[in-house]
Amino acid sequence: MSFASQCLLCVTAAAIVTAAHAAAALVPEFAPNPAVGWIALNNEFQPPPAGAGPVRQDPAYPRVTNDEFRRTGRQPTLPVADLSNPILQPWTREELRKHNELARVGKALGRGASCQPVGVPGFDLHVIHPIFFIQAPDEVLMVWQGDHDIRHIYLTDRHSQNVKPSWSGESIGHYEGDELVVDTVGITTKAFVDNYFTPHTDQLHVVERFRTTDGGNRLEVRVHVEDPGAFTMPWNAVLRYRRVEPGRAENDVPFSPVSSSTVAGPLIEVSCAENPFSYFGGETALIPQAAKPDF
Repeated sequence: MSFASQCLLCVTAAAIVTAAHAAAALVPEFAPNPAVGWIALNNEFQPPPAGAGPVRQDPAYPRVTNDEFRRTGRQPTLPVADLSNPILQPWTREELRKHNELARVGKALGRGASCQPVGVPGFDLHVIHPIFFIQAPDEVLMVWQGDHDIRHIYLTDRHSQNVKPSWSGESIGHYEGDELVVDTVGITTKAFVDNYFTPHTDQLHVVERFRTTDGGNRLEVRVHVEDPGAFTMPWNAVLRYRRVEPGRAENDVPFSPVSSSTVAGPLIEVSCAENPFSYFGGETALIPQAAKPDF
């Protein structure tokens, strides 16, 4: 090989390495260190700037959250869905109406209260405890500290040929500029879309776009939902989180039996199964039971 050819190879190799480093530098860091977590600012999806949006609280039944209880002492209430949302198919509206009846009499606690998985995009609505990201070359893990609910996001460009339905479905993702774009299908119909218990069919398709804002102190996820079996049209939503990190962004929610809050990061061990109490028997989500051993 001539000297000129060797030089050309060296230059090409250097360019490839430089390009690889530049690409790596563009990957957004949701976990710049293991102690960084993200706590949702709301436990319901917020509407988009324009267009069809998520199911929201019925204005006839104003919501009193646990956060408001801690501030004011007012009795908390449960989510009651606004049935006038035009995105709802007739059967979806009817299922929400049935659930609203339980919610109005205080018998519709969230699935998390019964240690049930929440599905996607409901995973984004986890509150009080932080969500931690683990970013690897081939996948991204999202871990909710509350009972170590985990999502796997595989960094690939196509779904499996035959996706088997599961609680979190199959999520594939890629980095696009300063965003992590996540595409999810195959979500079991045992899960619900949100904390109003909005049902869906096996056609549910969710796309999420995660990015940091405010100098890395906020995390934003924009959600796009399509399911022609449950909704009359595609709809969008947004959700924001605050950063928690020792020494930089301390958790300002004090620990109490109501909040179950902890100091900011790193990830601690929590087990929802330590509280296997069914609050309202068969009228709400039941505690998961293992009828036979896994091995």
